[in-house]
Formats: sequence, structure tokens, C-alpha cells
Amino acid sequence: MSGRNPTVRRVATLALTGLLMGSVAACGGDAAPAAKQDPGSQLEIWIRKPPGSNTEKTAKELAAKFTERSGVPTHVTALFDDFETKLQQAAAQKQLPDIVINDSAQLGTLVKQGIVREVDRAAIDGQDKLTPASWDAAKGADGKFYGVPNSAQSFALFIRKDWREKVGLPVPKTWAELDALAGAFTTKDPDGNGKADTYGYTVPGSTKRGYMSWYFTSFLWAAGGDYFTGPAGKLKPAIAGEKSVAAVEWFKAQFCTAKTVAPGAVTMETTQAHPVFETGKAGIYFTGPYNMGRFDKNLGADKYEVVPAPAGPGGTAASLAEGENVYLMAGSKNQAGQEKFAEFAISVDGQTIGMAGDTDGNIVRLPVNSQVTLSSVRKDTRWDVFDKVYKESGRYTPVVPDWNPFRQASAETINAVVANCGSDPKQELTKLAATFQQELTKQGVAG
Repeated sequence: MSGRNPTVRRVATLALTGLLMGSVAACGGDAAPAAKQDPGSQLEIWIRKPPGSNTEKTAKELAAKFTERSGVPTHVTALFDDFETKLQQAAAQKQLPDIVINDSAQLGTLVKQGIVREVDRAAIDGQDKLTPASWDAAKGADGKFYGVPNSAQSFALFIRKDWREKVGLPVPKTWAELDALAGAFTTKDPDGNGKADTYGYTVPGSTKRGYMSWYFTSFLWAAGGDYFTGPAGKLKPAIAGEKSVAAVEWFKAQFCTAKTVAPGAVTMETTQAHPVFETGKAGIYFTGPYNMGRFDKNLGADKYEVVPAPAGPGGTAASLAEGENVYLMAGSKNQAGQEKFAEFAISVDGQTIGMAGDTDGNIVRLPVNSQVTLSSVRKDTRWDVFDKVYKESGRYTPVVPDWNPFRQASAETINAVVANCGSDPKQELTKLAATFQQELTKQGVAG
């Protein structure tokens, strides 16, 4: 994908393999000693946020306050594009940061690579104040913890309120009403400019980082479909089941029959999808609370509304639940400092700083500390929608040793289905189920 010289890639791979073997030994074995500890050494902190953004400023504020309280020096680096690739490059160069704040969905991959160390949950001060669900997002398939939860989130519908009122339709309570609204936004000139240049749905459907699967997951679950069935450790593919196929057929229809999806969706990442909504090209966007500050500024808070996605055909509402963990990276010279930083990040003060009030600088979306009252930090009641969705219908991705291969494979299949209007969803999902079965067997969790 990167186009790098194969020889260079092989050298980097060998270097990474050597480092990872050393990291694993340092974490749990006796083959290699742990790095010599220096409790005064600076903590290098990486966050997956755009450089120069308000989220980077919040992360730096959090780190500065931690340094002020603890005396442990810190340095924050914000990276966004190709974050995981850059982390692997740092591993190959034996220059891993001490702390990484990144998606909970990356946990399995980081554990597999051997570049994070196991967390003794009981030894983390304040761990008992965190919600049980948040700790689930930091747990590996082996039942051990490999991160400290820092933030949670769910997703909701952002709808152009002014457009909805223009076409005279209600806030959607069913998928049929949602599709009717998307159709009206596509065909009834909701912006009144006399041109057929508006659409219903904004979809970040790129295969990069598995975006298409990430976006579609909530709808798959709401339709009664699923990726797997069976108990943990004895999983079977469910992606080609009747309800899963029906969900993909519904999704494909938006692209191919109703044509309510804004053009370019199959190559869009979120950074390209956001402007589609805020510039008036599409009026419905299923996304997270982190976009409210941006859309308030670029579109206007009075132009859109935030509402829960309606229940699917089976009568169930569902939202992908996500979050970010504080990962304590292997090989750190300051393990005590790593733990202190994690403890501060999950404290009431740390969570409050990370929430950044009602601004778009939040690195904590929904607090994981049960002692933090959302309304005491944020006066914007729209956050309550996401909090309610998370608590009532939020659901994390399946716990497997490494979720990324499943997310990537499903993203590529669903992307291909909607991009080709002559495709056969049942046939393609049956192939995907076979891929899932192979991967489940490979990871040792097949039923």
C-alpha cells in the first residue's frame, strides 16, 4: 500500500519482529530484562488527533496539569493520518512512546504486536470509580487488561432540521421514515436553490482502516444481524445469516435504487465526509458527538438536530459503542510514570479537562469515571442524547484476539457490494463468512 521498497520493508519487518519479541519478554517472561527504570524520565505521549487541532491543545493541557501535580515531565505528539503505520515504524526503530491514547478497537492489534504491557487493574488508583462497561473495552480476549479506559462514545443521527421542516416530514422513528426523509432530501430541493444537488445520506465508506464496516456496524445490529454467533471462544460467522443479508440489501438499496447517498461515499474517510454534511450536500449523517463543535461553527447549531437512530426492522435500536484507552507501551523507562499518568487521566480532574466543556477540543467524549456528572461539565444538552444512547443501546465490537482482520474484510466486502449495483449480497456475504471462519480458526476462537 505504501509503495516502499520491498528490501526496506523486509528490514523494517525484521527490526519490528525483534523488538516485539523483546517487548513480550520484558513484559511477561524472564528471557530479557525490563528497561532500566528512571522515574524522572520524560513521558512521550502520542494521541491520534490532528496536529494543531483544539483536541491537541486539550491533550497538552492535560499533560501539563499532570506534570504540575506529579513532577513527571511530558511531551505530547499529535498524529492523525496513518497513525498505526507510524506507531509500527516507531516500534521498528525502538523508539516507542511511553503512552498512546487511541481507539479501544486497536487493543487486539497492539497486544498481538506485543507493544503494550499488561495492566494490573487492581493497582490503578481510581479504577473502581470507572464504569464496568468502560473496563470491558480495555480487556483482551484472554481476559487480561491491556489499557486503562479514558473515554466512551456512541453515535446518533445529525439531521438538517431546516431541510426536514422544509419537506414537512417528522423526526424519523423507523427505518422507513428515515429512508423517506433521505428520499425527500434527495428529490425535493430542500435547500431551495432549484438544482438537484442534494442527497440524503453522508457515508464515510472507504475501506481504509475499515471505515465502511465501522459505519455500517450499528445498522447491522439494529437490523438483527451480526458478525458472529455463539459464546466467546466458540464463535461462528453470522454475517451471511438472513438478517445480516437483509441489512446489507437495505444498505445497497440506498446507493443503487433510491440513490440517496452522496456521491463518492465508497472512497470517503471521515475527513472527507464531514464537509459533505456541513456544506449542504447531504442532510443525514450518522456520526459522533465530537463533530458538534465543528458543525456549530461551520453550519450553525440552529440548522441541524441530533437524534437517536431509530430502531431497526426487528424493533431494536443499536449503536456501536467505542472509546479510547490509555495504553502503557512496552519498554518504557518510566513505568511508574505511565501508571501515574493513567490514574490522573481517569480522575475527576483529568476527565473534566479532557471533556473540554462544550468546545470541540474534547479528548474525553463521554466520561468513564462514574463520579463525573455530564451536566456539570457541559451545558449543551445534545450530549445527553449520546449518553442515553450509550447506556441504553451501546454495544462494543466482538471480543476476539484481533478485530482488525474482521473489520477490514467486512469493509471491503460491503464496499464492493454497494459499489457494484449488479452484486449479489447473499453470495458476497457467504464468501465473507468463509473468510471469517478461517480467521476465527486462525485466532483460536472458532466454535
